[in-house]
Amino acid sequence: MTSLITLSTAKAQTMTKDWDKTFPQSDRVDHEKISFTNRYGITLTGDLYLPKDRSGALPAIAVAGPFGAVKEQSSGLYAQTMAERGFATLAFDPSFTGESGGEPRNVASPDINTEDFMAAVDYLGLHEAVDRERIGIIGICGWGGMALSAAAIDKRIKAVATSTMYDMTRVMSRGYNDSVTLEQRTEMLENLGRQRWEDAANGAPAYGPPSLELQGGEPQFVVEYHDYYRTPRGYHERAVNSGNAWTKTTPLPFMNLPILTYIAEISPRPVLLIHGENAHSRYFSETAYEAAAEPKELLIVPGANHTDLYDKVDVIPFDRIESFFGDVLV
Repeated sequence: MTSLITLSTAKAQTMTKDWDKTFPQSDRVDHEKISFTNRYGITLTGDLYLPKDRSGALPAIAVAGPFGAVKEQSSGLYAQTMAERGFATLAFDPSFTGESGGEPRNVASPDINTEDFMAAVDYLGLHEAVDRERIGIIGICGWGGMALSAAAIDKRIKAVATSTMYDMTRVMSRGYNDSVTLEQRTEMLENLGRQRWEDAANGAPAYGPPSLELQGGEPQFVVEYHDYYRTPRGYHERAVNSGNAWTKTTPLPFMNLPILTYIAEISPRPVLLIHGENAHSRYFSETAYEAAAEPKELLIVPGANHTDLYDKVDVIPFDRIESFFGDVLV
């Protein structure tokens, strides 16, 4: 495991110039690797996509997710596709992951990762190709919750869409379908506290086992994750979910910080929640929809599971995403 973490750290310190995405490069879009700094002083790395056929200041969209992914995967696909449709887009690696900075590696924070979205808005609002009054965001999977959190705080964000959204604070603190009991939660917190002592004694965090190594008998949604992250379909060496690992104490800040508390305050700016009909995670978007204020839309994609909305361009409703942002930003 030590060598795995060393590799992740080294790769975060340099930006590759090669096209190493899990999707083909579009000849209709200009691509540039960029960096920017968030409010905590962490340097983030992103891919900026601009339509080749452009004039004047453009509407813009920042994109991140899924949880444990990198910008070379689903978020980059969304960003490039929306750039083909006339938007300036930025897909970025959240703090502590991928090519972005932050130590230790492969740790997450509902606070810092919400800030990452707002830092992306900072960058886009200062770019000469962008109209800063027309900026939206897209969050995929676990970064869908972060996107909703950012939009509630940051009034510069004019519209927010999520795809196959997870509320990571809810799932980590309560388990799937809110099934964790108080006794189980207490035990988890006791274990996390003891792990902190071990990490402090060792002077470095411990990491969990490599992600998504199937042993047999896993739930179907775990098999679907494996089919994306651990096969040529979506594998990327820098992604946490592609055989790397989170720190063991990553769940700690998610245990008592519900990020969707103020979701109704996104209004009057619009919210679009997209989810697959057959996704195990569908209830996250349904609950968020109930809590959000108008204008809001819950779009259920017939027959789709959770990971179908990561990369299946014939399933992802890009026409609706384009019209949603077009109505507000264009």
